[in-house]
Amino acid sequence: MSRTDEVVDGIRRMITGGELGPGDRLPVEKDLAERLGVSRGSLREGVRALSILGILDTRQGAGTYVTSLDPSVLLAPLQLVVDLHGETTGRAFHAVRRVLETEAAGLAARRITPEALAEARSVLDDVSGMLTTSPVDHERFMEADVAFHRIVAAQAGNPVLEALVETLAGRTVRGRLWRGRHEPGAEARTAADHEAVWRALAAGDADAARVRMAAHLLDVEQTLPDDV
Repeated sequence: MSRTDEVVDGIRRMITGGELGPGDRLPVEKDLAERLGVSRGSLREGVRALSILGILDTRQGAGTYVTSLDPSVLLAPLQLVVDLHGETTGRAFHAVRRVLETEAAGLAARRITPEALAEARSVLDDVSGMLTTSPVDHERFMEADVAFHRIVAAQAGNPVLEALVETLAGRTVRGRLWRGRHEPGAEARTAADHEAVWRALAAGDADAARVRMAAHLLDVEQTLPDDV
């Protein structure tokens, strides 16, 4: 194990052991380096690595702190993995997204709030208005598409699931945009799919919500271009 790895492991144990929690400040550099048995240079490298991972936050002149450790922060580096591999395995990432969002829709049907349901309804009403114009504003349509899926994921009540959906959904935005520009009727079909999901959510029907979301995302997946 390298000295940098020792730093990462040592600080990780301090956090998982309860010695450090979200928002806590790390001991001063000299004391922490002595405690971990590493040089101050190795300590800085380890802290830098943990900062990239979203675990630590170094503030100029104020010290280094443990972040909120929120899943959305800790899972953010996964976006880099998706971006690096998405050009050749975009369909594979979308297939994972389909599995996650299908379950998210089922969970959301059991716990969605009236406020979130109304917000989703507003998004769908805006989409209905977009479809009356020709040509359809694809960029605006995609923003509404993403907004609807975010509401559903957020209402699942699982922050890890929500963060994973957010990471994987971003990869296919370009694919959906391509689909809207090149496949006649794609926007109308997507809008109809979303309406079906919304009705299942409004009815509190978890099974129907899963089926409707799975069908929608499978349709998207099957029409993604090979290079997305």
